[in-house]
Amino acid sequence: MTKTHEGALLLGEKAPLPASPDDAELDLVPNPHRDATYLVRFTAPEFTSLCPVTGQPDFAHIVIDYVPGEKLVESKSLKLYLGSFRNHGAFHEDCTVRIGRDLVAAMKPKWLRVGGYWYPRGGIPIDVFWQTGQAPEGLWLPDQGVPPYRGRG
Repeated sequence: MTKTHEGALLLGEKAPLPASPDDAELDLVPNPHRDATYLVRFTAPEFTSLCPVTGQPDFAHIVIDYVPGEKLVESKSLKLYLGSFRNHGAFHEDCTVRIGRDLVAAMKPKWLRVGGYWYPRGGIPIDVFWQTGQAPEGLWLPDQGVPPYRGRG
């Protein structure tokens, strides 16, 4: 489980890349618009992890959409958390679902989805999608903007 703290403790500080997702820390800050239903999107087009069998790097375009509850995740801590997968050996499905579950456990958002658009391994792109349930009614939910595989644009 990824550690969390209240407040933007990493922001403005020199912070090394965590060695693994288990060593990462997510900073949580209060949501100033708790009464509103709105979408927050983070896009990580250069996400990397390692194949747990071969140790070779895997690359993905990760899109995280969430409707905040009481807390927001601070972006620098999220960037470091995502970067911590760089030396982490796991299959595409595990990485994508773990990101979603870790963020839900940390923030307790009203809704969250993760799109993992993975570049080909063995000639086959593997796309993985996970969400907590139905999006809230009335939420503007734009397309994640990642084209079907053709070199990923």
